[in-house]
Amino acid sequence: MSLHSLPMAGNTHKFQAPKGTRDFYPPAMAVRRYIESVWREVSINHGFEEIDGPTFEHLELYTAKSGPGIVSELFSFRREGGDADYALRPEFTPTLARMYASAAQTLPKPVKWFCIPNFFRAERPQRGRLREFFQWNADIIGDDSPSADAEVIAVTVGVLEKFGFTPDQVKVKISHRDVVRDLLMHLGIKEQDLQTTFELIDRRDKIPDHEFEASLGQLGLSIDRIYDIKRLSGAPFEIGEEYQIAEYFEGVPKSGIESLERLGSELRDRGLRPWCHYNFSIVRGLAYYTGTVFEVIAEGERSVAGGGRYDKLVELVGGPLTPAVGIAMGDVVLRLILEDRGLLGETEEYLPRPDVFVISALDDDGGQMRKLVADLRRSGLHARHSYRATKNVGKLLGEAGKVRARFAVILGKELEDGAVALKDLESGDQREVKVELLVQTLKDALGK
Repeated sequence: MSLHSLPMAGNTHKFQAPKGTRDFYPPAMAVRRYIESVWREVSINHGFEEIDGPTFEHLELYTAKSGPGIVSELFSFRREGGDADYALRPEFTPTLARMYASAAQTLPKPVKWFCIPNFFRAERPQRGRLREFFQWNADIIGDDSPSADAEVIAVTVGVLEKFGFTPDQVKVKISHRDVVRDLLMHLGIKEQDLQTTFELIDRRDKIPDHEFEASLGQLGLSIDRIYDIKRLSGAPFEIGEEYQIAEYFEGVPKSGIESLERLGSELRDRGLRPWCHYNFSIVRGLAYYTGTVFEVIAEGERSVAGGGRYDKLVELVGGPLTPAVGIAMGDVVLRLILEDRGLLGETEEYLPRPDVFVISALDDDGGQMRKLVADLRRSGLHARHSYRATKNVGKLLGEAGKVRARFAVILGKELEDGAVALKDLESGDQREVKVELLVQTLKDALGK
């Protein structure tokens, strides 16, 4: 069975889900809840608190952050008869900045927030990118130290470990916008061309090599300088060996290397060195990033997660000048990689497992079974029963097995009055239990 939907063969209904969206039938929904549970558990364990915001915002909030060009990538609208433009949220960072700006005077510093909302982007659907998706965000606002950067990387690595990844399978690639900016200017990039160059380096893996070189050539660079920039955007460096960067790129500013050294020390203290390395091809082309940037890359896939420092965004939306750093991880690419690497089990493993399945072989209309099921549920147990019109105990036990019930309770006329048969569906053992003792017997067996 697919993790995404149930088979739809023969479906002739004229309405289908909109392109780039998903229907979450119970198996797919269970997998989604599992992914969300990992995000939530690890975030809380790392001291982050959960928040959320509206599904749509004023369109101006997004254009203030990303410019008017972003409008074509959004689902935007104006209410009939209204005069305000809105957009379904394509990301959470603008909402986060707005929320912080609105309450900055009353909030502690720093705040550590996470959320798991759904988002919408009006782009062509493809592998790993849909028009509606779910995304985990973790941010620290109000702390400009390398410790905050390291904490965001730490919670990300905690999520990766919880899903079963190893440092051999994924890497957190870390860069620094100031270091790359100074290096580019040292190599001859003019200040007015820096953002264009950032965006070009950010897309390097997505465009042919000759196109990358041609685009750099249009900025007036010599062949030697183009080669230097290609080398800059392709060489990884280990955490703790920052001095090699200065040796590799003559003229690298000392201040930038010191910033990386402080972050490297924080990462080593947290035991994160095996998961991380420096890679200056990671620049996060969006203009609002201001310092450290990072991406989680799995072999054969685009970025699994990405983020960085955005110290001016809160001020941009009307709040005080406030440092901030965060990361985001979408569910679509993550799920594909988990599946490809065998880190998701069988779909059924994620469906809720009933504590008990009640079966009636009595000749009544099912009244005793319904009463027993109601009593079990009121006691806090997950109890189910069949909706099939059969008294065939064998078939009903088969149904209990399909939903992976832990126990079956069988009402039968051959049993002693006031007793039921309790069957352990894992061991196959069966015994009679008085009805008044059934709840406690089940809870003891289930460890509840």
